[in-house]
Amino acid sequence: MQSKFLMALASTALILSVATFDSNQTAAAAQEGTAQNAPNLNAAVAAPGRIEADVNLDASRKPVDVLGFMGLETGDAVLDIFAGGGYYSEVMGAAVGPTGSVVAVNPPQFVSSDAAKTKWTGIATRQPGVSLMPSQLGDYTPEPDSFDFAMMHLIYHDLYWESEKFKIPQMDPAAFLTKLYAGMKPGGIVAVIDHVGSAGDTRAIVEKTHRIDPVTVKTDFEKAGFVLESESDMFANPEDDLDKNVFDPSVRGKTNRFMIKFRKPA
Repeated sequence: MQSKFLMALASTALILSVATFDSNQTAAAAQEGTAQNAPNLNAAVAAPGRIEADVNLDASRKPVDVLGFMGLETGDAVLDIFAGGGYYSEVMGAAVGPTGSVVAVNPPQFVSSDAAKTKWTGIATRQPGVSLMPSQLGDYTPEPDSFDFAMMHLIYHDLYWESEKFKIPQMDPAAFLTKLYAGMKPGGIVAVIDHVGSAGDTRAIVEKTHRIDPVTVKTDFEKAGFVLESESDMFANPEDDLDKNVFDPSVRGKTNRFMIKFRKPA
């Protein structure tokens, strides 16, 4: 009887040992895969040719820390939403390498000047994987399951903004996020950094300050089906005056900003 008991214990121990080994091997393989896909972000930021104005923004924007936190990987298909002057498009294009790509969506009125055309031609020359997609944000519809990573840097609030002067029509944030959700691959990441705003009438606050309450952002994304994976206080500034417009010289570049990593469930 005792020998049978001991044999059962030995068998159980062996099973547990094998299970633990398999689990450890799986975890190690996952970590190795992640390490192999991790881009050299320092090299991407230091890539030759970036214009001086963009390089001067590195200290305040911390692209190496941001993209490392968000989990950008080599070979990713990236969507840069309202890419502006292409600051992140160029860095991400260098980071994802020749096996990756970056689609930079910009309203056409923001990329029609000679200066804008020259800058984007330079970016595409230095980083051939970067392509400019002129489109109003509300009109853009990505192909289903086409992107691994999306960047929304200081622009989510613009989905609540409208401007006759800048030819920005009123948009429906929920409709935009529905299309973005469809366009992300399962497990895809959406990186959101924006200026912290007060609670209240979102459109009115955006119109006045170009800020947005992070609670609104979280609620919008979760309603669309995304999962909040992590957030960082990397850009927190408790001294910021939330009633000031972000372009006010006294706060520009120093606003209290939130940083959230959302993921489409796998």
